[in-house]
Amino acid sequence: MEFSHKSVLLEECIDGLHIQPDGIYVDGTAGGAGHSREIARRLTTGRLFALDKDPTAVAVATERLASFPTTKVIHTDFADMPAVLAEQGIVPGTVNGILLDLGVSSYQLDTAERGFSYMQDAPLDMRMSQEGLSAWDIVNTYDVSSLARIIREFGEEHYALPIAKKIARARQDHPIDTTGQLVELIRQAIPPKARSEGGHPAKRTFQAIRIAVNSELDSLSRCLDTAFELLAPGGRFVIITFHSLEDRMVKQKFAALCRGCTCPPDFPVCVCGNKPRAKLINRKPIEAGEEELAENSRSKSAKLRILEKL
Repeated sequence: MEFSHKSVLLEECIDGLHIQPDGIYVDGTAGGAGHSREIARRLTTGRLFALDKDPTAVAVATERLASFPTTKVIHTDFADMPAVLAEQGIVPGTVNGILLDLGVSSYQLDTAERGFSYMQDAPLDMRMSQEGLSAWDIVNTYDVSSLARIIREFGEEHYALPIAKKIARARQDHPIDTTGQLVELIRQAIPPKARSEGGHPAKRTFQAIRIAVNSELDSLSRCLDTAFELLAPGGRFVIITFHSLEDRMVKQKFAALCRGCTCPPDFPVCVCGNKPRAKLINRKPIEAGEEELAENSRSKSAKLRILEKL
């Protein structure tokens, strides 16, 4: 299957990066290279580093960016961005823009054998890196409390405990090997009335397991803690999120970088000396317009936040 992925909020991201032709840019989630190509097209003597943890995405991005000599594609988790860029001779304080398009790609969802989708029956997998811990391992080996915690915290699923108990009972008879088997167990664990509300009943549980398999929130937290230091003054940090946990983490980190003084409000004068290190380019997240929503349903939950280093 051809690696197909519609880049969400493409124009808004490119505008947000405020690209300089001679600047240094990082696309931390290259995917099908949609955002990367638009960045690369605007560079003359600048450089672009396109990162992805999915080896298939790396292969595709390498091919699609081959005509841009100042672009380098690297197989890595964006959480390791500072170390990876250091190997390329890029030091903190010199990067002009960083882009993260979080979540799962259209290709990963639509390729049944990757096991991301609750709409297609396939082996349980969900590994973006195609190595290490898989969804099968979590579903078949984690105890009930651990399963319930993952489903509740990462999926914000009200019926996390009943779903975890249903899974644990079923795997006593035989392993849960496919996405179809897991979907049916989730459906059975959720009351009929709740199943008819809020979209597909397996959506939140699949999201939760995928996040756990790929350590998505941990990677984002690590990146937010370290990647900002890579930016030059005036450099932009542009992030698209697709669910509330990601967006909350980005919003809070960006707010902290913009806050400055942390003294208690009843102090007559500031004694901490902290100054704002960044400013928000958009105070409210940018969301897809009607035209994009009509063309790409996956843009519905997308939120774009942009930060500029002072």
